Amino acid sequence: MKIISGPLSMFGAKVEIAAREKGIDFELAMVPFSQQRGYEPRDPDVLRINPKRQVPVLMDGDLELFDSTQIFEYLEDLGPDPALWPAHPRERARARQLEHCSDEVYFPHIIRLMGLEGTPDDPAAQAARQEAAQYYRRMECVLADREFLAGTYSYADIAFYMAQLFGARKGAPMTKETPGLLAWRDRMTERAAVRKVAGAMARYLASIGEAIPDFLRAID
Repeated sequence: MKIISGPLSMFGAKVEIAAREKGIDFELAMVPFSQQRGYEPRDPDVLRINPKRQVPVLMDGDLELFDSTQIFEYLEDLGPDPALWPAHPRERARARQLEHCSDEVYFPHIIRLMGLEGTPDDPAAQAARQEAAQYYRRMECVLADREFLAGTYSYADIAFYMAQLFGARKGAPMTKETPGLLAWRDRMTERAAVRKVAGAMARYLASIGEAIPDFLRAID
C-alpha cells in the first residue's frame, strides 16, 4: 500500500493517522511543496487518480482511491480491528456525520482565514473566527462527559483533531470556553499515531519558519 500526501495536508494527515492506528503497513510518499508554488508541479499519480488534483491518494495493488473519507472506509474494511467506527449503527451514523461536519461545516471557516493572518480585524476574519467558536461550543456539547466525540475513539476524532489544528494555526484556536474539548485534545495528542503524524507536521512548520500551535510544542 502507498499513501501519497503532503507535508501540510490536513486530509492526508487524517489518512496517515488512521492507517497507523490500524497497524497497516504502507509506504508514505510526500509530494513536493513550497510556500511560493504550493504543490506545483503536481505529482503525476495524484493527477491521474484524483480529478480534483489533490492529496491524499491511496494505491493498493490495482486499487486507487482519493478522498480521505473514502479511504477511511476502505481502511476500515481492510482492517476492522481495531474498529474506528462505533459498533452500533446509530452511533456509527453519528460518528460519520461528525466526521463529515469537520470537513464540510467547520473547516470552510478556517479556509476563509487563510491569507488573512496579517489582518485579523478584517470583517471576514472576524466572522470566520466567530463561526469557528460557535462550532467549538457545539462540539463541547456533543462531547459532554464522553472521552471521544462519538463515545469510542473514531474517525470523527481524527478528522476534528486535524481540522482544529489548522484552526489553531490560522487564528481560531479553541479556548478555555470549551474545557472539555481542550481535555479531549490533550488525550488525542497523547496517542502514538497522532503524535507521529502531528509531530512531523510541527517539525515541517518549524523548518519553514511557521508558527507551531502551543499544544504541539511538547511533541518530540
